Amino acid sequence: MRRQQPVLPEEITLEIDGREQRIVLRGNPQARRYILRVPPDGGAPVLTVPKGGTLATARDFAQRQRGWLAGRLGERPEAVPFAQGGVIPLRGAAHRIVAAGGLRGLVRAEPAPEPEDDEVGRLLVPGAAEHIARKLTDWLKREARRDLERAVAHHAAALGRTPSALTLRDTRSRWGSCTSDGRLSFSWRLVLAPPSILDYVAAHEVAHLAEMNHGPRFWAHCRRLAPHTEEARDWLKREGGRLHLYG
Repeated sequence: MRRQQPVLPEEITLEIDGREQRIVLRGNPQARRYILRVPPDGGAPVLTVPKGGTLATARDFAQRQRGWLAGRLGERPEAVPFAQGGVIPLRGAAHRIVAAGGLRGLVRAEPAPEPEDDEVGRLLVPGAAEHIARKLTDWLKREARRDLERAVAHHAAALGRTPSALTLRDTRSRWGSCTSDGRLSFSWRLVLAPPSILDYVAAHEVAHLAEMNHGPRFWAHCRRLAPHTEEARDWLKREGGRLHLYG
């Protein structure tokens, strides 16, 4: 008779510097050891539990890693809410969120007057301060859709393919996806990144309209559509997690 694997809770807590820190537990039958990692996107630390692992051992492992975990959490940039005075990127350029007052109107983006100076652009958000986050998020999603529709149309025409739909999401695990019936999905946070990054992700997913894999033919399509593929992939690996710190 097979022994049943113990059921693990979704998370545990660990006291670090006087605060309760949530740690997500993830069982992985392929893992050979316990692994603790801190996502760069501001999410909770994740503790991988190998096959046969127990809650007691997971807790003990987390306790022994408490010093390391405290250091990593201390190094991680803090989240930036969509609120008055916050500075966020828009198409790769820093912009300060400014409550514009008034009840009506649209969000407006003003670039920095002198790009070579330390000044930043402004995002003027109308309405009450408590509505800034919602209004700015909605506006960023509309801007992301506009940029992505333009990039997808350009790359799809070059490839001779037509996607069946384009949707926006807020996923942490991937920047875009393509289904077998041609539906493209993207993270709206790509509008925060430099335009070349959004362009690469659009090209990547359009290339899947021709090749639903990551084989040599797929990458040939991708690099033809976006010659800056390697630079963009490096940027996403290095900086992509930070885009989830905003909002």
